[in-house]
Amino acid sequence: MPHTYLSGAIYPQMGRYEGVVSEAREAIGLKQDLSASYSAAYAMLMQGYIELNRLDEAKATYRQALERKLYHHYYPEDLYTIAFLENDKAGMKQITLSAGEAGTDDTLLANEADTAAYFGRLREAEELTRRAMESAERAGKKEKAASFSATSGLREALFGNAGEARRRAMLAIEQSDGVDVQYGSALALAYGGDAGRAHDLTEDLNKRFPEATIVQFNYLPTLRAKLAVNRGNASEAVETLRVAAPYELGRTTFSNYSWNGLYPVYVRGEAYLAAHQGSEAAAEFQKILDHRGIVWNAPIGALAHLQLGRAYAMAGETVKARVAYNDFLTLWKDADSDIPILKQAKAEYVKVQ
Repeated sequence: MPHTYLSGAIYPQMGRYEGVVSEAREAIGLKQDLSASYSAAYAMLMQGYIELNRLDEAKATYRQALERKLYHHYYPEDLYTIAFLENDKAGMKQITLSAGEAGTDDTLLANEADTAAYFGRLREAEELTRRAMESAERAGKKEKAASFSATSGLREALFGNAGEARRRAMLAIEQSDGVDVQYGSALALAYGGDAGRAHDLTEDLNKRFPEATIVQFNYLPTLRAKLAVNRGNASEAVETLRVAAPYELGRTTFSNYSWNGLYPVYVRGEAYLAAHQGSEAAAEFQKILDHRGIVWNAPIGALAHLQLGRAYAMAGETVKARVAYNDFLTLWKDADSDIPILKQAKAEYVKVQ
């Protein structure tokens, strides 16, 4: 169990994914039976490989679990993530269709929503999120339903729909005061222009969780930095995020909320853009693109292409800027045409031709 907790709860928060792999392997070697902890160790090993972008090894780990007739409720989500990272649309759909048998239909419906939004299909994402929330509520999973509302609010905010973002964030807060739901809602409000509520939620997190690693070294620096950017104080934002640097690749695993991978990096990139430091901003957004196994299908994975284009344009690297803008617009070729950030991207792309 100590090895399983290191691989599943502690090392991921610290961004130590090689440690995740080594500890999960150790757990598997010590516990050759059919217990839940043994099954979980395979899930942790799969996740470690995914986060290191070693997808073939992640799939081999799943095959080994199958050979031992093991099952864990994390397996379908891990398989979905692998299919997404390999752009295997048929694979993602098949995993989602079989989710009901495994009791993971709410999670995989939410994943489908995130994937739809990743490619700019926001109306489809909204419907899938609604179904995911209803599924979670029917099963009595109030916290899980609230986390889906929080992530959908953040998605709306990042895409430029501030009013809808604020509505969904407040709905999430009304449903739950869990740490991850409160963080996601606060970040949605910060992006959605409600600085007052975002600030209050941020300080409440600090008061309630003074010793939580993910809060003190990921959530709070990200929130405070975003609020500083909103105030026009980019240098304060960069300074605030220094404390997050050793942990910026970290993410939670034992949580219904999965959108915490590399958000400190994304906000730091925004701060450098606000400070007109294009080269520095480009390095941050490239970091997101280099760690797809951590970001998964969170919206910043797609938006990093657009932000990279903005950063290169600012740095005077026009050719690279065009490539980055084109990468984003290709991802969003089937996107809903009325999304504010898509309209901005198209207008900006014309200017770098």
